[in-house]
Amino acid sequence: MLQPSRTKYRKQFKGRLRGKATKGASLAFGDFGLQALECGMISSRQIEAARIAITRHVKRGAKLWIRIFPHKPITKKPAETRMGKGKGDVDGYVAPVKKGTMLYEISGLSDELAKEAFRLASHKLSVQTRLVKREEGISIR
Repeated sequence: MLQPSRTKYRKQFKGRLRGKATKGASLAFGDFGLQALECGMISSRQIEAARIAITRHVKRGAKLWIRIFPHKPITKKPAETRMGKGKGDVDGYVAPVKKGTMLYEISGLSDELAKEAFRLASHKLSVQTRLVKREEGISIR
């Protein structure tokens, strides 16, 4: 699973996701991209599951870029614990994703193969997504 090698602080506030992404919203590396259509938190397990789904479908015949990283810690209190007594221990890490963020990019594939690979990956993620294609060297937003 992806997680930060070290952090300055162990625990963070949940925060709130609103608005559209200004950075990381266009194709930067590949010919096809998987773009988020809504805000949400994507866990490190979901990122890894989608990556495996893509690489298995294309049989390692393409170059894949993961454009998000889970750097926000999520805490959880043990089961059957009374309220209070402070914040729980870190349970895992998530990547906060805004609307329009490019999640994955891929190159070296045909249209049909890329579309099917990203369809399989989108079923593993907790946000709605769409396929974005590069047009004559111009990135689409």
